[in-house]
Amino acid sequence: MPKQQTGSGALSRPNADPFPSTYQPYPSRTTFIRNATILTAAGPTIHNGGIVLSNGKILAVGANIQPPADAVVIDGTGKYVTPGVIDTHSHIAAGAVPEDPGTQLDEVNELTNPSTPNVWVEHSVWPQDPQLPRTLAGGVTTIQVLPGSGNLFGGRSAILKVVPSRTVQGMKFPGAKYGLKMACGENPMRVYAARGPSTRMGNIAGYRAMWIQAESYRRRWDNWLANPKGDPPARDLGLETLAEVLRGNILVHMHCYRADEMAQMIDVSKEFGYRITTFEHVVEGYKIGDLLAANGIGTSVWADWGGFKMEAADGVRGNMALLQHDGVRVITHSDDASGEQRLTQESAKGMAEGNRIGLPVTEDEAIKWNTINPAWALGLDDRIGSLVPGKNADVVLWSGDPFSVYSKAEKVWVDGAMLFDRDDPAQRWRTDFELGFVPVPAGGK
Repeated sequence: MPKQQTGSGALSRPNADPFPSTYQPYPSRTTFIRNATILTAAGPTIHNGGIVLSNGKILAVGANIQPPADAVVIDGTGKYVTPGVIDTHSHIAAGAVPEDPGTQLDEVNELTNPSTPNVWVEHSVWPQDPQLPRTLAGGVTTIQVLPGSGNLFGGRSAILKVVPSRTVQGMKFPGAKYGLKMACGENPMRVYAARGPSTRMGNIAGYRAMWIQAESYRRRWDNWLANPKGDPPARDLGLETLAEVLRGNILVHMHCYRADEMAQMIDVSKEFGYRITTFEHVVEGYKIGDLLAANGIGTSVWADWGGFKMEAADGVRGNMALLQHDGVRVITHSDDASGEQRLTQESAKGMAEGNRIGLPVTEDEAIKWNTINPAWALGLDDRIGSLVPGKNADVVLWSGDPFSVYSKAEKVWVDGAMLFDRDDPAQRWRTDFELGFVPVPAGGK
């Protein structure tokens, strides 16, 4: 929808971006990392390679790179370089830490109605959450903060750069599309058991009822915008979000565990003409890999979480490898503050299980689960997710193989600015919330 206009009717017209990003890259220096093993997520591993970061972009990457005269040179001998890790399923900053059961610090679920597409999780994001610098220290440079899974429609997501900021708008990824969080199964059934929906058939009826309203709302607005005579239609914040999904401007990320429910949700999406970008968790994805691949739906998954409730009981450790074997775009996600700091290790578990069951996964393939595939899920794969000249210089230097439990992110750059340096305590982000707190030295040093 068009930007808010001035003049008659201005306050009634939808604004596609009423809370725009104010992010500005931090100051950076031309940097050359040499003699490193480089996992580009765009091609084969480069051994003893080099990469140049300049003016916030990747200037060059390859086996025989010469640094610019003004470059800071970093020796990567014995170390690895990857794109910045991306987590498509985060709740940090909105599901804040430390938790206090007597307060409302966990603000990811608006549990007042089964359908709350009107809420935007960015309005719950707390930029002083001490989890943010810990996520950056894990090599994560971009996150999608999602609303929770207590509702059929949970609200809009926020795509954030993991950078210090006083406001959420200072963290928002410029130009990133919003996501819509939806949820299948037991969570909305449990939350609304006493007031509906309380069954899976009630869930489906609830989705369809809202999409019917959204279709009508979209038509009314599209007709008025094409011929703006008289007063505009009345605005509805929730239906605005759903109408933008129907127009293809907001991406759907849907919490679902069971294979049969994912198949049903694909049917619902076809009934109303919208697209599911990713299913989240996808514990039974291995049962319908061909269906997911045929519909171009990505899968945000864990390596081995399962069995913690009935709808997650049928998980297998080879899920990631089986999905990839079927041609599905696999994404490693966290849904957990601690797991978000160890996403490459989560991928390593999925890679190891694939190799064990005879569906080998290479490191060149597995690094895509953490980088270019999640970038695709956010609609940002033309800007981040792989080490290609011209892309944003979101880069991690690892102490060793990033898939090893013994390796750590040593240095992390966001848009070419080094925002984490494990060897320099003065270079570490400390939130205002932690003033006066003396941390244990990073890496045990």
